Amino acid sequence: MAALVLASASPRRQELLRNAGIAFITRPTNIPEVPLKGENPSEFVARMAWEKTLAVFHENPNDFVLGADTIVIVDGEILGKPREEADAARMLRLLSGRKHQVTTAVCLAGPLGASNREPKTGFEDKRSETTSVTVAKLSEEDICSYIATREPMDKAGAYGIQGVASRWISRIEGDYFNVVGLPVALVYRMLKEHRAF
Repeated sequence: MAALVLASASPRRQELLRNAGIAFITRPTNIPEVPLKGENPSEFVARMAWEKTLAVFHENPNDFVLGADTIVIVDGEILGKPREEADAARMLRLLSGRKHQVTTAVCLAGPLGASNREPKTGFEDKRSETTSVTVAKLSEEDICSYIATREPMDKAGAYGIQGVASRWISRIEGDYFNVVGLPVALVYRMLKEHRAF
């Protein structure tokens, strides 16, 4: 029976799938995450999820492969993972006292004959989820003390909604788990539709 392969090393995505009772194995990828010239945020995040999925699917063509990418967007700017502490501080100042969007793109690829809709060619199913997040006003002391925890350093937008930063999240509109890194309900629907779960 085909397995579900998660094309990600993210401990948060792995935890979300485990918590939802979805069995998987992990095959991380190392795709350069750099926007192309003229590429808008939604195009960029969709391409990243697709490239991660295909890189792993080529090595696991008899399995279902799930790839995902999450970005934070403010004023049309993509906030990825901070390069260093000064970059994290810059991002947190941008987010302070305002609303921003978090988009996660997911791509599910499956083996030949796995999908009723495309029984001869296999499939690639690409979708995304966007959540609006409002951050309270942050003082410089808030920013410095938060960076000192090291929590922002491996997260898009330099914050983790499920961690210390939760104290400053005053409102979300949409899927909470999407902000953590994976829109679980959307992924579950995709898996069910393609008989991967």
